[in-house]
Amino acid sequence: MRNMKKLLALFVLTGTGLWAQAEKLDLGSHGSLTLYLDDSWKFDTTDYGDRRMVTIAPKGDANAACSLTITFPDQDHYDTKNRLKLRVEVNGAPMAEQSVEGKAVAKEFNLNTGFGYHCDFTDPSLVGKPPQKDNFKTMTVGLIHLSADVLVEVSISADGFTSAPYQQLLGMIEGMEFSPASVSGKGSG
Repeated sequence: MRNMKKLLALFVLTGTGLWAQAEKLDLGSHGSLTLYLDDSWKFDTTDYGDRRMVTIAPKGDANAACSLTITFPDQDHYDTKNRLKLRVEVNGAPMAEQSVEGKAVAKEFNLNTGFGYHCDFTDPSLVGKPPQKDNFKTMTVGLIHLSADVLVEVSISADGFTSAPYQQLLGMIEGMEFSPASVSGKGSG
């Protein structure tokens, strides 16, 4: 069913005149992560050894952005959904105080691999105002547990949770594919 979902997404992108691109990140001995997005976005990746940083920005005039920080914890502190959900809500609490929502309420990502949660926040100073380039009305922040040694911090900024750019970035997050390292301990990327 998940492969069908990915094929449908790629078919829709191709059918609308957009070409899907795949960005494969080598996570060394931890495996690899593949992200899918149409060609209206650009990826920038940086390898810091102990973590990988990914920034996704529009090539055109879409007012949205996404960043991922992939870390490799020595201990798996978020091995259950409840622990991860609580951590996401605790992390989001300071942002919630300054948001329309007023509270950090974690929602589950619909992922192909692993499990994750995110909180959504709206900037009260921008509600009802016209979009301003690189000044985002909404932000989604969360964590994704891909394996005991791979954790992904997610941040998506846009002008609305139902906007096309936001939905494209959310779809990229939810459609990403994680391939753990082979049993022999060698990376697959």
